[in-house]
Amino acid sequence: MSSPTVPDLKPNLTQGLKALGLELPEARIDLLLQLLALLIKWNKSYNLTAVRDPQQMVPVHLLDSLAMMPFLQGNSVLDVGTGPGFPGLPLAIACPETQFTLLDSNAKKTRFITQAVMELGIQNVTVVQSRAEAFQPAGQYSSIITRAFASIPEMLAMIKHLCTNTTAVIAMKGQYPKEELSDWPSGFVCDEIRAVQVPELDAARHVVLISYEMS
Repeated sequence: MSSPTVPDLKPNLTQGLKALGLELPEARIDLLLQLLALLIKWNKSYNLTAVRDPQQMVPVHLLDSLAMMPFLQGNSVLDVGTGPGFPGLPLAIACPETQFTLLDSNAKKTRFITQAVMELGIQNVTVVQSRAEAFQPAGQYSSIITRAFASIPEMLAMIKHLCTNTTAVIAMKGQYPKEELSDWPSGFVCDEIRAVQVPELDAARHVVLISYEMS
């Protein structure tokens, strides 16, 4: 059986969004599918993701990214270690009024993001190729998000210079991250760990909500 085409995946995506309690305009859903089509195209040559089946890309990349949407705070978001743009690109498509900066040190992956932003006409994304610990932005971010990027203590050490008392740090993890809840850099506080169910994804997912208290 051949893999489904991207238009065939619209019911999967629509049903998944409904299961997450998210309502997006039709144009935004179509844009998410265009992003998926572009990822499939680039993945053949550049190996951006290990997920090859388009049907699996819907839950693994789109729905898993969008599951973070209810936790975002403020109107400026930094996606640290975004890889080929997840969760940042789906969230930027879903939240056009919020400004997103997508940060990664891998040139191949940031090239893909830059191309996706241009081809899809995404107006609210800035792409930065840099290591997190070396990144020196002009301003601050209301939310810093991570997904499939380092352990929590390592991640917090990398982004501490980017945080203020108003910064919400939101980390998507797999299993309950018991082993990652100690040895944090000073100032960081775990506010809540929320289990989330991503439709059609047969894996545990937990969102870790962290605040920073400057001394």
